[in-house]
Amino acid sequence: MKKEEIVHVKMESLSDMHRAFGLPAPAHPLISMVDGATSRVILSNSPHAHVLNFYKISYKPRLGGKLKYGQDYYDFDEGGLLFAAPKQIIGNPGNNNAEVCSRYTLLIHPDFFLNYPLAKKIKQYGFFSYSANEALHLSDKEKETIISIFEIIDDELNSRIDDFSQDVIISQIELLLNYANRFYKRQFITRKAVSNDLLQKLEDVLDGYFVGEKSLSQGIPTVQYLSDHLNISPSYLSDMLRSLTGQNAQQHIHHKLIEKAKEKLSTTSLSVSEVAYELGFEHPQSFSKLFKTKTNLSPLEFRRSFN
Repeated sequence: MKKEEIVHVKMESLSDMHRAFGLPAPAHPLISMVDGATSRVILSNSPHAHVLNFYKISYKPRLGGKLKYGQDYYDFDEGGLLFAAPKQIIGNPGNNNAEVCSRYTLLIHPDFFLNYPLAKKIKQYGFFSYSANEALHLSDKEKETIISIFEIIDDELNSRIDDFSQDVIISQIELLLNYANRFYKRQFITRKAVSNDLLQKLEDVLDGYFVGEKSLSQGIPTVQYLSDHLNISPSYLSDMLRSLTGQNAQQHIHHKLIEKAKEKLSTTSLSVSEVAYELGFEHPQSFSKLFKTKTNLSPLEFRRSFN
């Protein structure tokens, strides 16, 4: 029997989003704030899964469910923030309650940032690429800070649109993102037990990759390969590693490659080309260049240092 194809509804505009969830038309074509306390989302009209053409920042009073990496662990029970960038899929097939518990949902079309530095800067915030189970969990104090910013934006949108409104709103959005950046850094620290557990699993995955000789058939391990096996997003993996080790995921892979290369160069008689191929390099020159960059020695110079 042919497998049923999952159709993702595309939300090209804020008006599309408002209509889909049974909300009044947005007052501004490029930005809107949905206040869950005064606007009831009509769930029966909401699509199971949809793709947005704009940014979405949601505050949910409660964050439930288990984390994908197998630990029912939360920093706080008071809810948190979820972020989505344009072209991301929101919601899960068969799950119709994704929006019901949002207190505030801020929708921003990229064009709202035109001619502002935030148009480029917003792409640097990695948490827009995190998955839903990697939401930002907020303490009571952090929650107060975030809600106050939402309320300022909401008030600005509803009461005094003038020549300064866009400047004020964009400054508040940037403040919100900077606080989120700070709070995520805090989350990596307070979740250190979970993070260290993930780090150990990462090492196990990498060791298994080389011991199982997957590098011979699949090449150098990728960040996507690691994140898939750890059930976390590539962005979250890199940011978590950076907080623990000072290296992102790609740098961590390179570090592991160099350690494996040193082991083979010092304990076997394999040629440099053979070492490169066993580690997954398609071209020995690429291996030699990376090794020299990381150690200030060529592979042969490193080997001679043991003789």
